[in-house]
Amino acid sequence: MSDTISRPTGAQRGRPDGFGGKVLRAGDPAYDEARVVFNAMIDKRPGMIAQCESAADVAAAVRYGVAEGLEIAVRGGGHSVAGSSVTDGGIVIDLRKMTSVQVDPDARLARVAGGATWANLDSACQPYWLATTGGRVSTTGVAGLTLGGGSGWLERKFGLACDSLVSVELITADGQLVIADETRNTELFWALHGGGGNFGVATSLTFKLRPLTSMTIAMLFWPADAGVEVTRRYRDLIEAGAPEELGGGVFYLTGPPEDFVPLHLQGERLIGVAALYAGTEAETREAIAPMLDLNPEGIMIDELPYVAIQSALDDPPGFRNYWSAEHLNEFPDVAIKAFSDRAAEMPYPSPSQQMAVPWGGAVARDAKKWPLPHRTAAWVIHPFGVWADEADDERGIRWAKDVCDDLKPWATGAVYLNFIGDEGQDRVIAGFGQENYDRLRQVKSELDPDNVFHLNQNIRPA
Repeated sequence: MSDTISRPTGAQRGRPDGFGGKVLRAGDPAYDEARVVFNAMIDKRPGMIAQCESAADVAAAVRYGVAEGLEIAVRGGGHSVAGSSVTDGGIVIDLRKMTSVQVDPDARLARVAGGATWANLDSACQPYWLATTGGRVSTTGVAGLTLGGGSGWLERKFGLACDSLVSVELITADGQLVIADETRNTELFWALHGGGGNFGVATSLTFKLRPLTSMTIAMLFWPADAGVEVTRRYRDLIEAGAPEELGGGVFYLTGPPEDFVPLHLQGERLIGVAALYAGTEAETREAIAPMLDLNPEGIMIDELPYVAIQSALDDPPGFRNYWSAEHLNEFPDVAIKAFSDRAAEMPYPSPSQQMAVPWGGAVARDAKKWPLPHRTAAWVIHPFGVWADEADDERGIRWAKDVCDDLKPWATGAVYLNFIGDEGQDRVIAGFGQENYDRLRQVKSELDPDNVFHLNQNIRPA
């Protein structure tokens, strides 16, 4: 099943044998900065941070961690809200020096190193006007988001990020290099379309790319008391057959200090619509005309390169985060009222957002191909809690849970696991469905029977 990477010839105490990268420990000048992850709630002190520069380094670090009995965390973008990319006392396999992206514009393929972020990938593809569905935040790691499924602005048009996977190179728990694609290790390839980091460390991912010659962003804002009316109008727009080129969502937020937000709305709770359209400004205005008819008090519409749009809404680092989600079969008026009522408890003023995101289109078309049953959902409700003060933790977490509880009467029961933190094993199973979960457990048992890679939305070996 595997291709061989040379094994170590002898143990070098305190450093992985054959490791060519840099090793950091407590007391080293760069250690404290290197252990910081996106969610400021997470404060862990690994025994070692292995800054890898190649697949061989990753293999050496994995072997060392297993031999020494160390808990292994894998660090790419570091955006896991549960803090899965860092460990207390164990070893962090840090991929952030592995960021290369090789684009073949003729074949429309991109080969992406395991530590690359979406900023790296999008910047490399932009000169050729090619793209694939990426995360909504440019600092998110390509590998982590894709292996968990990969929701993004272009999903209704191009599908989830994992739908564009051509192949994955993986270092398994025994330090072997495995290649999975449509002809090799096909069961693993299936599992990597949503199964996350359960099966090894992805050191390279290859994506098919699609032409994207124009992209437009529209941001529309109203006072929060218009929330029910705005949300209903947006729902009706989507359900009346909005083009698949239209991505985005409707969301409550604190008015940002931007020129396109009127002064009297800055710092206030707002209802907004984000429209990300794979097309021109004129096409975008036509697609969102029903929303423009509601006379938003703040408006920004601009046709920009995709790479610029991908970083336009980046979340600020250094905040405390708690996220959750519910996937809905429908979004009736009574659900919209419940959604809007709960927004009054959203952490405020803060970067928190309470979002309703439409799915359908290409997301739904591949619903049965991969182990992701939530893809059949019409809507995703996503409380995205972000605040600065530790004293707000209990209130912020309670708000996010209450949003989901309020919408459960219309929920599918499935969930996209990249949108949530650690909510227990039942929620992990709900992310795949029992039949898919059992099948994933068989793949896990073959590649990682000792559950070495367990800092994730964990699939337990059969």
